[in-house]
Amino acid sequence: GVGVTAISFLQEKTQATSGNLSIQITKLKEAGYIEVEKKFRNNYPLTLCSITPLGRQKFVEYVNSLKEYLNPE
Repeated sequence: GVGVTAISFLQEKTQATSGNLSIQITKLKEAGYIEVEKKFRNNYPLTLCSITPLGRQKFVEYVNSLKEYLNPE
C-alpha cells in the first residue's frame, strides 16, 4: 500500500524546522509527488503525507541517477 507519514515523523528523521518542512511538503504536493491530508487527532492538528504513483516513479529515477553517478561504467 501507499505509505502515510505524520509530519512529526518526517521532522524527527530530517531534523528540519516546521517552516522548512512545510515549504518542502508544499513543493512536493505542487509537483504531484505526494498527497497531503490535514485533520485532527485528539484535538491536535495532524498532517498526513502519502506518495503518489508519480512520486514513486520520480524517486526511483532519482535513486537510479545516484547509482549511475556513484558507479560510472
